[in-house]
Amino acid sequence: MARKNRTPVYAVVFMDAIHYHVRSEGQVVKKAVYIAIGIDLDGKKDVLGMWIGENESAKFWASVLNSLRNRGVQDIFIAFTDNLTGFSSAIEAVFPKTDIQNCIIHQIRNSTKYVSYKDLKALMADLKAVYSAVDEQTALTALDNFTAKWDKKYPKISLSWQSNWANLSTYFKFPQEIRRLIYTTNTIEGFNRQLRKVTKSKSVFQTDDSLFKMLYLVTMEITKKWTGRRQDWSIIHSQLELFYADRIPE
Repeated sequence: MARKNRTPVYAVVFMDAIHYHVRSEGQVVKKAVYIAIGIDLDGKKDVLGMWIGENESAKFWASVLNSLRNRGVQDIFIAFTDNLTGFSSAIEAVFPKTDIQNCIIHQIRNSTKYVSYKDLKALMADLKAVYSAVDEQTALTALDNFTAKWDKKYPKISLSWQSNWANLSTYFKFPQEIRRLIYTTNTIEGFNRQLRKVTKSKSVFQTDDSLFKMLYLVTMEITKKWTGRRQDWSIIHSQLELFYADRIPE
């Protein structure tokens, strides 16, 4: 499901994938539905498209980004993504000026996947000191403290944060209003949750087309309610004008 976009410039585009089982050539295979949701410069949300692919990959995301470009999206200020390997380079290849923010929630989930239950509460509190810091320098100090405390037991966690820091820390350069916009996954997570709510009764789809048809109908229902814009959009827009002054259309 893809269509010509109504605006050439988006303040933020959220990109994520959800997975479904589809029958293909006599077998049931897991397929990824790639979703892009944009917030334009008027503060309005728009589903930019959905694409079905075999498992989530940076290569397929590159084709999604090229599809957006071909359908009229000229610029994206901030792209919000998971930290899939190669995803950032795919964005940079198609939209080289775009700031990239990796999803903090995805990062936390990956970080705590193998943490012992008895350590989880204390470790989460120390991680929170990193991602909820007032500025980047404070966050880096908190990350150093985390490293010193937890590396003996869980060395891969701090390494993951350090190696992904460039795209995890993007939001620190913005004021609170823009931070809140890109820091949480509410926009895309809420949309995905509503899709799953309707599709959960269907364990296997017979074809890609049947999956698409259901997702399209659900999307039409969800987006009927997307009539307004964020209450704080006037503040966010004035802040975007400071950071992206030369890229905002006249």
